Amino acid sequence: MDLHIEVYGEGPVVLLLHGFGGSARNFRPQARALRDRHRVVLADLRGHARSPALEDPALYTAEHFTADVGLLLDHVGAKRAVVGGLSMGAAVALGFALEHPERVRGLVLASFPAAKEGGGIASVATRFADAIEASGLEGAGAEFVWGPKSGFDPAGAAFVKQGFLEHRPAALALTLRGYLAQLPTLDRLAPRLASLTIPALVIAGERDVTSLPPSRRLAQLLSRAELVVIPGAGHVVNLAAPAAFNAALSAFLDALPDEQG
Repeated sequence: MDLHIEVYGEGPVVLLLHGFGGSARNFRPQARALRDRHRVVLADLRGHARSPALEDPALYTAEHFTADVGLLLDHVGAKRAVVGGLSMGAAVALGFALEHPERVRGLVLASFPAAKEGGGIASVATRFADAIEASGLEGAGAEFVWGPKSGFDPAGAAFVKQGFLEHRPAALALTLRGYLAQLPTLDRLAPRLASLTIPALVIAGERDVTSLPPSRRLAQLLSRAELVVIPGAGHVVNLAAPAAFNAALSAFLDALPDEQG
């Protein structure tokens, strides 16, 4: 796919991937904060915003999202990079690191999605997809994102709603069913996570009741992970508390060994 790509600054590459229903715009505050010392690469994931949204279920699997990360790095000429994201984007980044650890200098995993046996993100994703097909983006979004019963923190819901309605409904439903509903649990990934020696920054908002527990667990399972909990922030932590998020991210990047690319 010809994904929409944005590149800011010069230096070692940092690729940041948005969450479900988001776009490259969600990480522009981080791009502005880092571009003096890093080349920040943002993209709209397949099925989202300005990237293609083909209506073929076979195109929305973990294998395709993982492959897209490699293609994005190839596009900017980076053999290795810091790779990260928020929520779904964090899951994609971790999946790429597990498959291609030689290409990842560091991981940034924010608001990691919760996958549980028989529930968690898998159950929500399937019901969310059904709602999109039955009620459209407005109705489904009101139920799962910005409505009073969504469980989403109000500030995060407002951020997500701003861009949510620009997506193609069918592509979002396919992403929910083909990718998010199929995410493995951290317990299933535990042996592979323990052997992953890439430095990792795990970030979660203090008020993110959905992602804070799996973020804590993820930081325990990764052998070289640091956990940062941002006070007062919810799920969309990089936009809800950009100063604190950027400070944690900058400190993590500064601590990595020097490398160009």
